[in-house]
Amino acid sequence: MTILTETENGPLVLSPQQVEEIGRRLDELRERVTADLGERDREYIYSIIKAQRGFEIAGRGLMYLGFLPPFWLAGVAALSVSKILDNMEIGHNVMHGQWDWMREPGLNSRVFEWDTVCPADQWKHSHNYVHHTFTNIHGRDRDIGYGVLRIDEGQEWNPYYLGNPVYAALLMLFFEWGVMLHDLEADNIVRGKRSWSDIKRLVKGQVRKAGRQVLKDYVVFPLLSGPLFLSTLAGNATANLVRNVWAYSIIFCGHFPSGVQTFTEEETENETRGEWYVRQMLGSANITGSTLFHIMSGNLSHQIEHHLFPDLPANRYPEIAPEVRALCEKYGLPYNTGPLGKQIGEVWGKLFRLALPPAPTGKTSPPGVIVMRERHPSEAGV
Repeated sequence: MTILTETENGPLVLSPQQVEEIGRRLDELRERVTADLGERDREYIYSIIKAQRGFEIAGRGLMYLGFLPPFWLAGVAALSVSKILDNMEIGHNVMHGQWDWMREPGLNSRVFEWDTVCPADQWKHSHNYVHHTFTNIHGRDRDIGYGVLRIDEGQEWNPYYLGNPVYAALLMLFFEWGVMLHDLEADNIVRGKRSWSDIKRLVKGQVRKAGRQVLKDYVVFPLLSGPLFLSTLAGNATANLVRNVWAYSIIFCGHFPSGVQTFTEEETENETRGEWYVRQMLGSANITGSTLFHIMSGNLSHQIEHHLFPDLPANRYPEIAPEVRALCEKYGLPYNTGPLGKQIGEVWGKLFRLALPPAPTGKTSPPGVIVMRERHPSEAGV
């Protein structure tokens, strides 16, 4: 089987042997990192947890001085940082099983719960299993549009998508609620493909988890601040809003900037391990930035490395990124990366452009990469 890749420099053919060699090199990289995990990784995650708890205590405490605007703003900022760290560098990565090797009960992926309305077990199904297994495969990966957006030209246009930017803006503002509802597959409920019996268990879990979150942020902590009830309520809501906008922006940059590829089920049928690795590289995009930026993104700014090795501790992604990039360059594969402004700008450009029917807009540019799978090079016309 041959993968034919077309870049701006012309078609590139990777033989089956080359694809499997890429897979072998990446397997070796994974084994090397796994064998090296130890004390410095423990210290890293403990330091992140310590910082997250410190910011939360500071944020909650500053709310008691919320009648003074500078303290209210400082409280919101501290609580926002706490929630971002909890969701991104801790929650997301712990639930991928990145820290299970430590055998630390508080960092066990099977029992961890995070500070957001989506139940961990539902997120692990919709994200860990569905998205990471079927990354960017139309009809299998529900992260392509999340059932509400048109974010790829492979999605057929209909008038509903005229509201694409509005739906995206609402999803950004209420992102944690969108994540919570993701596993329900609302579009399939509307089409009659899912019934109440299919979603009853999911809804019960969501009501239970969301109820606890709402009680904590919008009732208990505001009540504890006495006469500053409304000030604390507004501060907590603002911190959740900041976290939502940040998480949405980072996550959308992982798969939706220009040049990221999507695939059909036929293209990925009977995929080998090497082909799976290549699909993850072609279907993901990174964001450049400082060390602090990478931590605040949960190292999802290294989305390519994350999709190759979702269960390796995220603090290792910056270290292995140069080696992954060099491997891509060796075989002519694109390594999609850029600053946050560029990546998120391309995402929003897509959301606006794909709101319109194909006829007026057409295809803005040929895809950066076209993946073809043939049994023999001659069948690919090369």
